[in-house]
Amino acid sequence: MSGLHPKAGEPGWGIIIPIYNIYILTKIAGRPGWWLLLMLIPIVSLIIMIIVMMDIAKAFGRGAGTGLGLAFLPFIFYPILGFGSAQYQRTA
Repeated sequence: MSGLHPKAGEPGWGIIIPIYNIYILTKIAGRPGWWLLLMLIPIVSLIIMIIVMMDIAKAFGRGAGTGLGLAFLPFIFYPILGFGSAQYQRTA
């Protein structure tokens, strides 16, 4: 994630602070900040995290496969987005 946050214009140090890290991910995905509260509910958090990862993939111009990869194999797909050629496109 260290390459993903600066590409999106967010502070790189934000990845080491646990809850703030999730808040930044929701901002990158273009979702409201209160979705952080939904991620604290055990079963709901799985569904919300998949939705956020799909939105992050879309924000970087990638498809659903990358979104699912971010959700289930983050140690492979975060470096691909963070250090690859993908460019962040602001979400509305």
